[in-house]
Amino acid sequence: TSARRKPVGVRSVIVAGMPPAGQVGRRARRQRDRRDVAGGSGGVRIRRTSLPDVLVIEPEPVVDERGFFVRTLDADILREAGVEPTCFVQENQSRSRRHVLRGLHLRAAPGEAKLVRCASGRVFDVVVDLRPWSPAFGRWESFVLDDREHRQLYVPRGFGHGFQVLSDVADVCYHHDARYDASAEAAVAWDDPTIGVTWPHRPSSLSDRDRTAPRLTTLLPDLRRWFPAR
Repeated sequence: TSARRKPVGVRSVIVAGMPPAGQVGRRARRQRDRRDVAGGSGGVRIRRTSLPDVLVIEPEPVVDERGFFVRTLDADILREAGVEPTCFVQENQSRSRRHVLRGLHLRAAPGEAKLVRCASGRVFDVVVDLRPWSPAFGRWESFVLDDREHRQLYVPRGFGHGFQVLSDVADVCYHHDARYDASAEAAVAWDDPTIGVTWPHRPSSLSDRDRTAPRLTTLLPDLRRWFPAR
C-alpha cells in the first residue's frame, strides 16, 4: 500500500467483525503483522498494527459479579515491546459527549508519544502517520477503544491522533512523554481529503482549534522541519 500515492485508511482487524469493502485482500498480511510483540502469557499483551511503531496493548480483564479488575500499566511488558514506561511524565483525562470529535492532534518538534485508553464509554480512535519520510506517511488506521475490552494505543512521536465518541459520554485518558506546552500544539484538519479518514458520524461539536486546523498540504513544510528524515 505504501506505493500508492493517495493514503489508504485501514480499519484494524482487532475490532470484531468483517473488514470494510476493499480490505479483505489485506487480511492475511495484517494478521501476520499483528502477532504478539510482548506478553501473551496472561495479564497484558502487545500487538503491532499496520502503521509502523503504533502498538495495541491488550489487557485481560478479570470479570465477576462485582464488576471487573484490569491491569492498565505493565512496565516490563512495555519495555519488552520497546517502550520505556518511565518516559511518561504527565497524564490527562478528557470527557466528551456523543459524536464529539477531537483531532487530529500532534505536537511540534520534537513531538510527543502517547498511551491512550478509554476509561469509560466507547470511542472510534484514529492514528495518522505524519512523518514525511515514512513509507506510511498520510496513512491512517482506526480502532475502537472502550471500557469492556480496555485496549490501549501507543501513539509514537510524529503521529496525529483523534477520536469520536460512540457512547453517550466517554472518558479518554492519555499518558504523555512530554509536559503540556501550548506553544507546541499542532493539528491537521479532521476532514482533510488527502488523509480521508472515514469518521462514523458527522461531528456534533468541534473546538475552534479543530474547526480551523490546516490541511495536510499546508502543514507539510512544518512537518518536514519537525520530523526530518532519519
